Amino acid sequence: MSRAVVRGAPGGRLRPALAALSLSAVLLVTACGGGTSDEAQGDGAGQGAAGGHEHSADAPAAVEGPDDRFAGLDLAEPYRRPQFTLTDTTGASFDFSAATSGRPTLLFFGYTDCPDVCPTTMADVAVALRGIDAAVLEQLQVVFVTTDPATDTPEVLGEYLGRFDADLPLQFIGLTGDQEQIDQAQLSTGVPLAEDRGRLHSSLLLLYGTDDEAHVAFDAGNTARDIAADLRLVAEEV
Repeated sequence: MSRAVVRGAPGGRLRPALAALSLSAVLLVTACGGGTSDEAQGDGAGQGAAGGHEHSADAPAAVEGPDDRFAGLDLAEPYRRPQFTLTDTTGASFDFSAATSGRPTLLFFGYTDCPDVCPTTMADVAVALRGIDAAVLEQLQVVFVTTDPATDTPEVLGEYLGRFDADLPLQFIGLTGDQEQIDQAQLSTGVPLAEDRGRLHSSLLLLYGTDDEAHVAFDAGNTARDIAADLRLVAEEV
C-alpha cells in the first residue's frame, strides 16, 4: 500500500491518512507557502562501491520501508554522504564530507524567508534534540543549506538558525555559496534542484549515520519524536 506525502499550506502540515505495511513513496519538492509537485521516481542507478548509491544524478531515488525499521522514511537505497564545499555562518569554507564524516548528521535544504516548511522542520529538529542524551548530541551535526543564496548571506543564516539552537548545547551549521555551488551541493546529495529562486525545494530531512550513509529521511508525516527515536538508533550503530 502506498501513501501520498505532502506538505501543508502555511500554518499547518498534513499527516498521512493511511498507515502502510510496505511504504512506497517518491522524493518531493515543496513550494514554501504553496502546494507541492512530485518528482519522478529514480531507477536507483549509480550504485557506489560501498553498496550505497552516490545519488549524484538529478533523478531522486525511491523511498520504501518494508521492514519498518525507522520511525522516519526507510530509504530503499541508502544515500552516500555527499561531497561539497560551501561557506558557513562565520564566512569560512566548510567541506561537508570532511567535516561530518563518521558522525550522525541531519541535512536539510531550504531558505530563511520560508513561511512554513523550513521553520517547521528546523523547529522539529530543535524539539527532538531537547530530548536526546548529551552523549548523542556530542556526536551529532545539524546542517542547513540555503536554496536562496542571493538572500541568505552567512550573517542572515546565523541569525536565522540561532532562533532554533539558542538553548541547545550544539550549534546548527548554516551554509551558503554562489548559485553554482548550491546546485552542485543538491546534485551531489541527490535531491531535486530547487526552482523559483529556491522557493520550490526538496522537503526531505536526511539523516546520515556513522557509516556515511543515510538509511532514513523525514518529511511532513514525521514528528519531532520520530526524529529523536531515529537519532538514538543511528547513534548506536558504530
